[in-house]
Amino acid sequence: MGELAASDHIIQGEYRISNRPDSVLTTLLGSCVAACIWDPALKIGGMNHFLLPGEDDAQFSDSERIGVHLMELLVNGLLREGAARTRLQAKLFGGGNMNSSLADIGARNGVFARGFLRNEGISLIGESLGGDQARKVQFWPTTGRARQMQLPKDVQVTDTRRALAPVFADSGSVELF
Repeated sequence: MGELAASDHIIQGEYRISNRPDSVLTTLLGSCVAACIWDPALKIGGMNHFLLPGEDDAQFSDSERIGVHLMELLVNGLLREGAARTRLQAKLFGGGNMNSSLADIGARNGVFARGFLRNEGISLIGESLGGDQARKVQFWPTTGRARQMQLPKDVQVTDTRRALAPVFADSGSVELF
């Protein structure tokens, strides 16, 4: 697992796993989806961040950004560390429609992520998918606590400096326990 800083930022195509009580995993999402999966008994969890769902996106050679690949890496990584598949719980975030004139990739990502969890027998206990705003997500992997803050509509996910700045409760903060 390696040593993680107290806060570790996950970018597109990455995943992290941690069992450190002081660990907070964060990411910024638009149409991408992040799955937060943890084993509450073992107190270990992780987060991924994927751009596209999977098989139908074969024209993209960037497999590390594909949902099916990142979901498998996250689940298998947790199992390798001793997590039990029967205890795994998940929360999903993202899947926004960031450009109404383009295909709704965010919706496809959400459908894929829900189906993956269902097929793997992993309990989906919370989600915040869809909408038309970018969001910042924080996840505490040992407890399963997650917090989402919607970003102002004029902030794009690519505007990292503004997006990572503190977002206050009146801007659409939601916490899923």
